[in-house]
Amino acid sequence: MSNPAYRRVLLKLSGEALMGSDAYGINRATILRMTEEIHGIVSLGVQLAVVIGGGNIFRGVAPGAQGMDRATADYMGMLATVMNGLALQDALKNHGVETRVQSALNIDQVVERYIRPKALRYLEEGKVVVFAAGTGNPFFTTDTAAALRGAEIGAEVVLKATKVDGIYSADPNKDPNATRYSSISFDEAIVRRLEVMDATAFALCRDQKLPIRVFSINKPGALRRVVCGEDEGTLVQV
Repeated sequence: MSNPAYRRVLLKLSGEALMGSDAYGINRATILRMTEEIHGIVSLGVQLAVVIGGGNIFRGVAPGAQGMDRATADYMGMLATVMNGLALQDALKNHGVETRVQSALNIDQVVERYIRPKALRYLEEGKVVVFAAGTGNPFFTTDTAAALRGAEIGAEVVLKATKVDGIYSADPNKDPNATRYSSISFDEAIVRRLEVMDATAFALCRDQKLPIRVFSINKPGALRRVVCGEDEGTLVQV
């Protein structure tokens, strides 16, 4: 069995990844498969925090949100991430993984409020911590929340789970000549406008010297291989 290369990691999981083949919402088979992968790395002794998006839920109400005030729409998106966080917590519980959901918005009857020392204690106890509601502020993406929380908890790497197996020179679905980078610098990724994460998240990770590993969440065993330091996906570093 491979030994983990990291002691503490931050996994950025998009809401869209939970949809599976569905148009929106949460695909049960997909979330169960993801929780099996998460259970596998937790069993290695890796401390895991998750920042989850809300696009799978917000997509269902997006037509009605057209023309809506941006801040209002962003708060709706934050609430969607809380719903996803609860679904992930429930699925992990069924795999025997203790999980705590902490929200940047105060919803005390449903989830805990984000408190950094408490999150750190949970991680040290071997619990998975799911950070919901982004940064708690409009105009910031959940990618930026992942960079922020990763820096706050002292993660050794941010794992960006996507539908493609790394960062490419162009969209591999549109350009058959697109090539995958095994590694790339933050500055190069920003200059080339490689839109895997937004520029704010890239800049924050660069300034904190917090590397990002981009990989496919749909590839069986990819999460475990990344955590064990194998050549999977694309590494973004200083």
